[in-house]
This record gives sequence, C-alpha cells and structure tokens, in this order.
Amino acid sequence: MSLEFKPAWLFVPGDRPDRYTKAAERSDIVILDLEDAVNEADKVAARESIVDFPLDPTRTVVRVNSHDSGHLGEDLKMLARTEYTAVMLPKAELASDVSILSGFQVIALIETALGAVNVAEIAAAPNVYALMWGSEDLIADLGGGSSRKADGGYREVAKHVRSQTLLAARAHRKFALDSIWADIPNLEGLAAEAEDAVQSGFSGKVSIHPNHVPVVRDAFRPSDEQLTWARSMLDLAKTEKGAFSFEGKMIDAPLLKHAELIVARAN
Repeated sequence: MSLEFKPAWLFVPGDRPDRYTKAAERSDIVILDLEDAVNEADKVAARESIVDFPLDPTRTVVRVNSHDSGHLGEDLKMLARTEYTAVMLPKAELASDVSILSGFQVIALIETALGAVNVAEIAAAPNVYALMWGSEDLIADLGGGSSRKADGGYREVAKHVRSQTLLAARAHRKFALDSIWADIPNLEGLAAEAEDAVQSGFSGKVSIHPNHVPVVRDAFRPSDEQLTWARSMLDLAKTEKGAFSFEGKMIDAPLLKHAELIVARAN
C-alpha cells in the first residue's frame, strides 16, 4: 500500500513500541526510526518491535540505517516481513544509494556535503517519493559547530542546502520536507519557521515532539479567508478566458496555481 502524503510528520524511536500508537494518533505520518534514535545495542529489538506492532502502512515510514552503516541489510530483511512500502534513507549521497531500495517509496534525507552537491541527481531517481534535508548532520559533516546563529536563524550554508533541496524536489515533481525544529519548548519559533516553509513551497515539516504537530498543522492549513478567496477565484476562472480581474486584482496563471495549492492544502 502506498504512502498517502500529509504535511505533519513525527519521528518515534523504533525501540519504543509503547509510543507507536500515540504517535500515529497525534500526527499525519509516523516515522519509525531505526537510525539516530536507536542505540547500536538496541537495533535488533527495534526491528522486532516494528514487525510486532504494525501501524497503517499508508501513514507510516521507516527510517532505515544509512547505506554504509552495516545495518541496512538487516533493516531490509525486517521490512520484507511487514507491509511498509515507504522508507527514509539517511545520508543519501548518490542516486545509486536510492536504487538499492527498489520497490520502496524513498524519502531521501540530504544531510551531507556530497548529498547536497548531488541533490538534483538524487531527486531524479524514479523511486524517490520526497526529499528532506537535515541541518545538524549537515553541519557536522562540514566540520562546523551549529546550523543556527545566536538569533535562531540558520547559517548561510544551511539555508543554501535547504533551498537546494526544495528546488531539486520541486524540479522533479517530488514532495519536499523541511527539517526538524530542535528547540522543543519554543513553539513560537517553530510556528514562524513552519509558516516560512509553507510560503517557500515545502510540502510538509518533520517534528521530533508531539507538541510540534499541531503547530505544523496550523501553518499548513489555509485560513477560512484564504480558502474562500481561492475557491471563489477558481470558480470564476471556469467562465473566464485568459487573465481576468478579481477583487480589484488582475488574475493570471501564477495566481491561479497559488489558489489551487491553497485548496489542495485544505484537503
């Protein structure tokens, strides 16, 4: 069964099956994490938990371990025992990294310098479903100390990779996921970043805490005023030819596309 895209994604450690159901209830899509959230000694138990406590495969992604971790083979054997068809591949660096996951919908995680350089090639891979970028792993790979400045904003190199990931995904008609917000209690900062993600063109945003999910949902959900404007404009467009005037503004193809996207976010 294929993954059905929705905007609010939530990580849950693969070795914490006690959290699976609650995560599924509180988010649009759950990411069962076998990589960073699970210690080396607990990866076997995490795989068994994923098999023993199944979730809806249309709303679940499994983040496997990276291609050079020594764990990916066992992760794939485990997935063969489940109905899951969507996987997140960390540290994707080449299109060939994705090709070994034939038969899966792949969310390629761009979080290294090489992955950032090759992001368009990765996005073009046929089985890539979406791209996500990872800020802190990226900075660690570059040899830096933090992806953010003292004011909370991203450093220039992080903003560059964020933009490149979005551009590559959209150029190849793939979904684009924004990185996590790590400052868990700062919901105001999260709301501002999620709003920027929406207006920039990201399809969704990934969270590491359940309290972040409603904030992300609010950002991606159009207001009643936006929805009324978009639907009214699209209804009028059915009877007009070429550009036309609506509420004092000249409406052309880009604005119609914007209206279509607003309506799509409401569904």
